[in-house]
Amino acid sequence: MTAQQAYDLVETSGIVAGFRGAFVPDIAVKSCGILLEEGINCFELTMNSVEPIAAMQAVKAEFGDDACVGMGTVLDVETAKRVLGAGADFVVSPAFQPDVVQYIVEQDVLMAPGVTTPSEAVAAWDMGVKLLKLFPIGALGITYFKAMFGPLGHMKFMCNGGMNDENAREFIQSGAIAAGMAGWLTGDATWTDSKLRSRARILVNAVESARED
Repeated sequence: MTAQQAYDLVETSGIVAGFRGAFVPDIAVKSCGILLEEGINCFELTMNSVEPIAAMQAVKAEFGDDACVGMGTVLDVETAKRVLGAGADFVVSPAFQPDVVQYIVEQDVLMAPGVTTPSEAVAAWDMGVKLLKLFPIGALGITYFKAMFGPLGHMKFMCNGGMNDENAREFIQSGAIAAGMAGWLTGDATWTDSKLRSRARILVNAVESARED
């Protein structure tokens, strides 16, 4: 999957579901299956989880082209090489690390580096990234996002960190192309199917509503 293809899927979905913790392959596959049924098809496993690469590969093998499956919390080039070698459709980091960004962009894979300040956003965008992960924007709030987005409205932002259905709606209404979230949406790998499904429906409805406004 090219960087543009992955970006298009994230933009169309408006949601990137993150999985952090004990999402071993069978639990990850089951959880992603439920989310797919509810209209969420972009999934981010994270390197600080249990068996993340195996889980990512299991999800990709199970759902194929129906899902866009990437890896988050990629903090160095060696890890980037591992996850790309394992087939990640995109890569996400909580930080802006130019060496990691450069390597992944050169492979024509979607890279979403974490940025918090305008300076970081501009520097990352100038390296050719198609999507910026604004993190931890949930803690900073919608006022911060609006102030930052004003002069940087030509850039594409995914809002992450402290996200829920209410602020996801606000950020998308204000210009973000997607909301990325783990805890509020996917829990800790112990949730019941019905709870996961309920959270997915709430979030999908919130994003759809925000886009209609």
